[in-house]
Amino acid sequence: MNGTILIVDDDDDTAVLLRDSLRKRGFDVDAVNSAQQCLERLRTDPADVVVTDVQMSGMSGIDLCQELRQRYPDLLPIVLTGQGGLDTAIAAIRAGAYDFITKPVKVDALAIAVGRALEHLSLRREVKRLRSAADRDVPIDGIAGNSPAIRETIEMIRRVADSDATVLVTGESGTGKELVARALHNLSPRRDQPFVAVNCAAMPAPLLESELFGHVRGAFTDAKRSRAGLFVQAGAGTIFLDEIGEMPIEMQVKLLRVLQERKVRPVGGDEEVPFEARVVTATNRDLETEVEEKRFREDLFYRINVVAIPVPPLRSRAGDILLLAQFFLKRIAGRTNKPVQGISGPAARLLMDYDWPGNVRELENCMERAVALCRLDEVTVDDLPAKVQEHQSSKIVITTESPGELITLDEMERRYVRQVLNAVGGNKTHAARILGIDRRSLYRRLEEPRHDAKPEAAAAGAPSATGRPPTTPPPIGGASNGSNGHATPPSGTGTSVVHPGEIEHT
Repeated sequence: MNGTILIVDDDDDTAVLLRDSLRKRGFDVDAVNSAQQCLERLRTDPADVVVTDVQMSGMSGIDLCQELRQRYPDLLPIVLTGQGGLDTAIAAIRAGAYDFITKPVKVDALAIAVGRALEHLSLRREVKRLRSAADRDVPIDGIAGNSPAIRETIEMIRRVADSDATVLVTGESGTGKELVARALHNLSPRRDQPFVAVNCAAMPAPLLESELFGHVRGAFTDAKRSRAGLFVQAGAGTIFLDEIGEMPIEMQVKLLRVLQERKVRPVGGDEEVPFEARVVTATNRDLETEVEEKRFREDLFYRINVVAIPVPPLRSRAGDILLLAQFFLKRIAGRTNKPVQGISGPAARLLMDYDWPGNVRELENCMERAVALCRLDEVTVDDLPAKVQEHQSSKIVITTESPGELITLDEMERRYVRQVLNAVGGNKTHAARILGIDRRSLYRRLEEPRHDAKPEAAAAGAPSATGRPPTTPPPIGGASNGSNGHATPPSGTGTSVVHPGEIEHT
C-alpha cells in the first residue's frame, strides 16, 4: 500500500525491529530515536503515518501528537502504549492520535493499524479532491457559459483568486471585465472586505488623483476637510481600476510609484499612508500597442500585468449565445411579469449568426428589447433589433454561379479579416500579424464600404461612385423562412447563398 511511515522510539533496538518488520510487509518505513528528530525529519521528508512510543526521554509521544496535529493536520499518528494504559490511550486520541497499539507490540496488529490509517488517509484525500473539483464546476455569479473560451477564463479566475498578485483583465467593451474582477474578489479571502471600483476614463487627472489617493484639508479650494482616498478606503479588500488604458500619462507615473511602494501620498500631504488592498485593473485597449506608441508607460504595464486574464468576445463563444440569451430572457421576463418563455427557431438562428460587437452587454440589451416587444410566449424575428435581422454573416460558402448572388473581392476580404479577428479572440495586433498588415490597414479593411451613387443611377443598376455594383438592402424584418424552417436570403442582396446543411457554427 502506498504511503510513508516513520517510527519514533528512543529504544534503538525496538525502532529497528519495527522498521524491518514493516518493510518485509511492503511498507515504506524509516525510524528515528526521539520526537525532536521526528519533527526535524518531517521538515524535509514528509510522512503519512507516524508510529510513536508514549514514554520517551524529552518530548513524550502525547506531546508529539499535539505538535503533529498543529503542524501537519493531514498526518495520522499511531501511539504505542503499555499494558493497561487506557488513560494514556484516551489522552493520545484526544491529542490527535488516529489509533493506539498496546505493548508488547504484535507486528501483524501494527501492520493492520498502519494499513487502515493509510486507507483512511487515502479516502480523506479523495474526498478533498472531489470537493475541490465540485467547487471548480460551480458557476461563478454573473459569469455563465460552457464554451472552451469562457471556461479557460473561469479556470484562471479560480487559480489566482487566492493570490495577492496584481491582475490585468483584458477584453472588448461589454465582455464582462468588471464581473471577472468581482469574481476574483468574491472567491478570495478578501470577500468580506470592500470591493471598490473606479472608472479611470470618467475623471480628469487632478480629480482622479484626489479620488484614488485622498487629500488633506486646504489642498485645493473645495478641500474643507481631509479625506482618505479609495486605495485606503478599500481596506484589506480589492480596488478595481477600470479602463486603466485611458488614464492620463501624468497619473500613470504616480500610480506606478504607489504600486511599487504600496503607499499613497494624499494630495497636499507630506506623509505617505500604506494600503493593504489588492489591485485589479482592466482595459479594452491593446496595451502592448499603447506602449509601443508611447501612450502607456512600459514600466506600469509590467507592474499591473503580473497575471493577465483575457475575457473572450461573445463571437468567440458561439455555443454560449443562446444559453446567455435564455438566461437574460428568463430574468427580464420575471422582472417585468411577462409570460415569455423561449426563443423561436428563426430568431435563435439570427442570434447565432450575429457578430455581437457590443458583446454580452449588447445581447442583454437585445433580449430586454425583445421581451418588451414580444406579444407571444416566445421571442420571434420581429422582436429583434433591425441590425440583428439584417446582419450578413462573415461565413463564405459559395454555392451558386449566378452573378447576382456573388460578392465582391472587397467584401470577401472584409469577411476573411473578420473571421481571422474572431479566431484570435478580437486581438487586433495578433490578427494584423497573421494577415501580414499593420493595425491601420486592419481597421481600414474592417470599415463598411460607402455607397455614394446617385439614386437615379442606383435605381437603374448603374455602378456606384466606388465602382462597385449597387446592392439592395434586405427587407426590414429579416429574411423570410422557407418550408424547411431555414432562413433563405433574398436574391440580389450581395450575400452568398448558404444551404441549410452548410451552415457552420463557430
